[in-house]
Amino acid sequence: MSLDIAQWSQQLHISNFANAYAEFRDVASLGNVSRILVIGPGQGLDCAVFRWRGYQVTTLDIDDRLNPDFIGSAHDLSMFEDKSFDVVIASHVLEHLPPAYLDRAIAELARVAHHALVYLPVGGRIMRFRVMPGLLGWDWTIAMHLCNPFYRPDPGKPRFCEGEHYWEIGRPGYSRRKVAARFEPHFRIRSMYWNPDWIMSFNFVLSAR
Repeated sequence: MSLDIAQWSQQLHISNFANAYAEFRDVASLGNVSRILVIGPGQGLDCAVFRWRGYQVTTLDIDDRLNPDFIGSAHDLSMFEDKSFDVVIASHVLEHLPPAYLDRAIAELARVAHHALVYLPVGGRIMRFRVMPGLLGWDWTIAMHLCNPFYRPDPGKPRFCEGEHYWEIGRPGYSRRKVAARFEPHFRIRSMYWNPDWIMSFNFVLSAR
């Protein structure tokens, strides 16, 4: 993502479509839901898809230049009442928060919605081998994650993704298991998976306790 928001708003990459498709598929797996809060709507492709499919979409972002319905941060959703939404989506959002705010943000997601999709970036480099034989929907991916263990997150400084991220999946202290453990006091983990169509994204599908 470019640090220049005007430039970034004009960009379109296949990952935008892969991410929007994953969100739509994961929301559909939750059953009869209709009210969605999207935190960090970005370029709005996922919002357009959900609205096209008949969902009620509300957006929130800390940056008013993105024209969200509400201005705010994921760690303080006090403008919303408990369980105001069926699903809250925070796709590539929480890594922008300093770690001191992470647990509070997770608690807020669980408070305002019955379910949550939390998608997070995978740090470092990933080598992947994918086989799609074209039979019975088979699709196999073997991935190897390479991450420098000495390049540790700094709680007070965003060190990754051009100074945009404080932490990422796979960085020291933020393994998939440890991040999942931070969700568990507030959520039941329905599934967690590497997005095979955008391997740099690790996705959690959650239900509030």
